[in-house]
Amino acid sequence: MIFKQVFDKKTSTYTYLIASAKGREAVIIDPVLENVNEYIQLLRDLDLKLVKVIDTHIHADHVTGASKLKQATNCVTLMGEHTPADAVEIKVKDNELINIDGLDIRSIYTPGHTTESYSFLLDNYLFSGDALLINGTGRTDFQNGSSKDSYHSIFDKLLKLPEETLLYPGHDYNGEKVSTIGNEKRFNPRLQVKSVDEYIEIMSNLNLSKPDMMDSNVSKNIQLGAN
Repeated sequence: MIFKQVFDKKTSTYTYLIASAKGREAVIIDPVLENVNEYIQLLRDLDLKLVKVIDTHIHADHVTGASKLKQATNCVTLMGEHTPADAVEIKVKDNELINIDGLDIRSIYTPGHTTESYSFLLDNYLFSGDALLINGTGRTDFQNGSSKDSYHSIFDKLLKLPEETLLYPGHDYNGEKVSTIGNEKRFNPRLQVKSVDEYIEIMSNLNLSKPDMMDSNVSKNIQLGAN
């Protein structure tokens, strides 16, 4: 397997490129519009063909590069079935397998940050979008977010994965690149709770500012970043 993690400094977003070393087919998860040319150059340098582009959810802090990548490579766009983006070509259900040239990626419905949020699992690589972050969790105070749903997505699904599972989040604001499910169970401060009510209390008192250009970004992302 070929694996690359690309960081967008402006929004602290991680984009992931995964490919089969044998057949050279690739998938990109959570592309940022401004970095599409960088992804295309990376595909060329590695002699890869992009076949699918996945967004874990409708982002509020950046515009997706899905449509631009589709125009450039003729790849297929993919999201979870709860997405409001009608332009998405493939909408997967919870626990569905996405095959990329012998690599099986499993979809996991993890609402909470947004109602349509999905995580994706490839072997022991978990791409959690904004559902679960390193030493944090995705905020739940906009886009029909739900702290209760977030709790159940994390505790009933993601934390049930093997502790050695590698956690690759959609963002990190402190320079961290990867964690494990075991580390998050033990050290993530938002997960050291005894009940869903305690978690809801924490999430209700974060007092985070609204992302810049949020309304514009969400509107564009429902169109997959198309002009």
